[in-house]
Amino acid sequence: MGRALPAEAAEIAAGYAFAGPALELGALLWGGECLADAQIRIPLPMLNRHGLVAGATGTGKTKTLQLIAEQLAAQGVPVFLADIKGDVSGISAPGEAGDKVAERARDVGQEWEATGFPSEFYALGGIGTGIPVRATITSFGPVLLSKVLQLNQTQEQSLGLIFHYADQKGLELFDLKDLRAVVTFLTSDEGKPELKGIGGLSTVTAGVILRALTAFEAQGMGDFFGEPEFDTSEFLRLAPDGRGLVSVLELADVQDKPQLFSTFLMWLLADLYNDLPEVGDVEKPKLVFFFDEAHLLFNGASKAFLQAITQTVRLIRSKGVGVFFVTQTPKDVPADVLGQLGNRVQHALRAFTPDDQKALKATVRTFPDSAYDLEEILTGIGTGEAVVTVLSEKGAPTPVAATRLRAPESLMGPVEAGVLEGAVRASVLYSRYAEAVDRESAYEKLSAREAERVEAEAAASQEKAGSGSGPRGGGSVVEQVVGSGMFKSLLRSMGTQIGREISRSVFGTARRRR
Repeated sequence: MGRALPAEAAEIAAGYAFAGPALELGALLWGGECLADAQIRIPLPMLNRHGLVAGATGTGKTKTLQLIAEQLAAQGVPVFLADIKGDVSGISAPGEAGDKVAERARDVGQEWEATGFPSEFYALGGIGTGIPVRATITSFGPVLLSKVLQLNQTQEQSLGLIFHYADQKGLELFDLKDLRAVVTFLTSDEGKPELKGIGGLSTVTAGVILRALTAFEAQGMGDFFGEPEFDTSEFLRLAPDGRGLVSVLELADVQDKPQLFSTFLMWLLADLYNDLPEVGDVEKPKLVFFFDEAHLLFNGASKAFLQAITQTVRLIRSKGVGVFFVTQTPKDVPADVLGQLGNRVQHALRAFTPDDQKALKATVRTFPDSAYDLEEILTGIGTGEAVVTVLSEKGAPTPVAATRLRAPESLMGPVEAGVLEGAVRASVLYSRYAEAVDRESAYEKLSAREAERVEAEAAASQEKAGSGSGPRGGGSVVEQVVGSGMFKSLLRSMGTQIGREISRSVFGTARRRR
């Protein structure tokens, strides 16, 4: 140990002297010095109490989530990372030693060793390099889909009725053409009477939804929906050596579709919530989920959507999952959600404009009382430094600590494209999810129904033209009706409907059938 710490610094450091397993964040900054003997840490059991990593662009947020993810994986906790800019894939490869890394390690008392971590790489709908991640429309649900389609509240409620109708009728919505087929049917002469039976859906609103779907598909969004649907339990796996698997969702090729990928991330989280059992407080999380560019999730969100996010974040903790939101300022996150984020790593903020000043003051108010002048600290700390407060092992907030963060031990940047491609194709999951499949679903069923209707009308017209009075062909009216294609179709439809209405949970997402 070095020289004795100043009294105020010693008091702060004592708040981070946890007895159990913890993640090492860095060393305390006090009086312009980095005090390597005062280590700032997060207790491992508190990682499922959620967290926030915030700060202006270029202040080191991505490196912070990489640092936390590495240590989680090393302690046997699976991690999910969204890689929006394409620079997180380096977590799979050992880092590169250098003067800056050596200096940082010396400052914070870190024994740095180049280390890569077991990783899987995914891509939404297979757009980009990664194992394709798809969801069925049925599973995605009406609330999330409304967010993607940018529907208003009335249209969102109407879409919910359409999903309810499809669920009741056994019309599986696997991809966009299935949903489009159901909406088209409900706006047709044959389907219009059905609207009255599901709460009076207006044909005008149905038409708006249909146009939104058509435009959405025209933008190339169809690949994200379909089968095989991704099983989010894949994120909970461990590597053969017992380390947690780092699941990296590569989003660089869809970063121009923020409404889509941010909502898709929420589907992944909601699907985990639906499927995982209650476990209560655990010694370490079953998964820690990093939600990058979190402000995109909340922009333009409906009341129902925000309520569902709040509920998911509040309840998923009891299922052993921790969620970290990564964004620029705490004000990007609604107060009801922010209040549930027990662990905070706040990087530097800018204060160039009146709006910046307002955001700075708002951020300071979200921290506990502090021995620091937080406005000064938050505008003066450098890249790779942050203001930290976490939950202690007893669940109480720790003292606010300005911290110089450790250097990640994995590569701080992307791996080469060829290496990434090779890792994807070598995965045991690639063959499971690589090829899209198109099973019989709503589109095929409604198409078959329409064909049978046309055939039946033609047969009836021909019979009427060639008959006098009464049925011909040697059978009774009942026999003819029972033998007709329309009656057989009705029986098939009734058979598929029994017990088929889908149980929906948070966000109206479907519970996975095991």
